Amino acid sequence: MNIKNLIVEKLNGSFELVIDNIASDKSISHRCAMFSLLSDKPSYIKNFLRGEDTMDSLKIAGLLGAIIEDDGETIKITPPSEIKEPDNILDCGNAGTGMRLYAGLLAGIDGSFVLTGDKYLRSRPMKRVAEPLRSIGAKIDGRENGNKAPLHIRGGKLQSFKYHSPIDSAQVKSALILAGIKGDEKSFYKEELLSRDHTERMLNGMGANITTNEDGWIEINPITSPLNPLNLTVPADPSSAFFFAVAAAIVPNSKVTLKNLTLNPTRIEAYKILEKMGAKISYIEKENLYEPIGDIEVEYAPLKGVEVSENIAWLIDELPALSIAMAVASGESVVKNAKELRVKESDRISSVVNNLALCGVKFEEYEDGYKIYGGTTLQKATINSNGDHRIAMSFAIAGLLCDMSIEDTACIDTSFPNFIELLTLLRS
Repeated sequence: MNIKNLIVEKLNGSFELVIDNIASDKSISHRCAMFSLLSDKPSYIKNFLRGEDTMDSLKIAGLLGAIIEDDGETIKITPPSEIKEPDNILDCGNAGTGMRLYAGLLAGIDGSFVLTGDKYLRSRPMKRVAEPLRSIGAKIDGRENGNKAPLHIRGGKLQSFKYHSPIDSAQVKSALILAGIKGDEKSFYKEELLSRDHTERMLNGMGANITTNEDGWIEINPITSPLNPLNLTVPADPSSAFFFAVAAAIVPNSKVTLKNLTLNPTRIEAYKILEKMGAKISYIEKENLYEPIGDIEVEYAPLKGVEVSENIAWLIDELPALSIAMAVASGESVVKNAKELRVKESDRISSVVNNLALCGVKFEEYEDGYKIYGGTTLQKATINSNGDHRIAMSFAIAGLLCDMSIEDTACIDTSFPNFIELLTLLRS
């Protein structure tokens, strides 16, 4: 697609749609590319997300020595006998997940590795992984004393650790788990609120031993032999599907069925919030191996304001889209404890409220969130995504209620290549 600007015209009428080709889960696809390197046998991945970010993670696996074979349906990743020192930099594109998780993985591997990304990723903070990794023996440097990419990692033997994270972040947790399994003894990691747990689920499915004790510490046992290979079909991404959940919730008399999503509790909290606001939502589980998988049905109903202050780590990607629902809901909505939004692909707090203001929505901005005065009839506007795919897609959904012009939308390709294709289906 790679469209620089996107114009969305107001939708006249309702829609009822079954969507069975939502983009594959981005978080799981990233991890498939990386975790395959921890085995000594080929991994077979179906429905891998062919977005720019995840394909960058796959390319990096190739630069580290893996043989990548892709027949268009299944990606076969044959790991090297040992991860090799690459002869070029490793480009993570726009993916914080890619950079932070590869930092944890490579910190325990002998060799020199340079991780970089696009201009947006190079402006994002990396000390949150660099500092705890340094404390256990990793040698990591970069701009601003290792806070900004490009990052140079001189990998080697790491120490075991006991680390209580000051932030609830699946990226930080995953980086430390990947470092911990390369340690010399059992390591311990703790966060206040369980963040996305794909890393623990997938690594345990491959034969690792990662558990949580009664005091809430994640116990990370070192691996002494290669892990089992992956053999899985990546489910659809509930974060990507959520844009169409919001569409159904705000367009009167509309309904959408979203097929084959992961129903992992750490991934569907946004649907629970939308349900609390008044939308009619049902969940149909079909299977549960690496992840619970099933369908979600969302049907329009008048929405009311809501306060969101808990489980923020489970909502960090969906809050921009939720904010569109908050803008049209009756009453006030408040988001608190969400300072982590400031350091995503854009400053999502400022991006959300300033672009909503262009649509005629009143707000108050806080350091860790915002208040939205709902019940607004959205006005036609031209907004800038600031290179953030979640902002671009959220305001594209808002455009179903008013004409909307969104600038800098090439970023959508990073996570949801067929988003515009599905958006047009709402008019058919």
